[in-house]
Amino acid sequence: MWQTRQPRQAQRQRFVVTIEGIRVSSHSQAMSFFESEIVQQESKRLFEDYQQLMHLGSDYGKFDREGKKLFIAQMEALMERYRIFMKRFELSDDFQARMTVEQLRTQLGQMGITPDQMFDQAKRTLEQMHRQASG
Repeated sequence: MWQTRQPRQAQRQRFVVTIEGIRVSSHSQAMSFFESEIVQQESKRLFEDYQQLMHLGSDYGKFDREGKKLFIAQMEALMERYRIFMKRFELSDDFQARMTVEQLRTQLGQMGITPDQMFDQAKRTLEQMHRQASG
């Protein structure tokens, strides 16, 4: 049975989940966002998957129709994973995570776009590539 309650005298707002008598904290106050094994693993996987797709994409023009569709689907999945990963940064209470988001916004702002616009543009580009591969 799942129960969620908020501790009365918590220094930070956090929830404690009790699963059949086992207490599990939603986060550790001692661990920063970037020290999380899950964050480190996903960051590494995203980077490696991106590098592989970019290497593979250098031969995009040589792909047959089905190869192009497969490549596009993999890029769409990668972009969605990246969007979710960045949303975790935005929702985090961790100072370093929030600073990372602000740095990204600043860097993109210098190019005249927001993170949402970046993702929207990537989506439109992939949709256009999909139409071309299908047509």
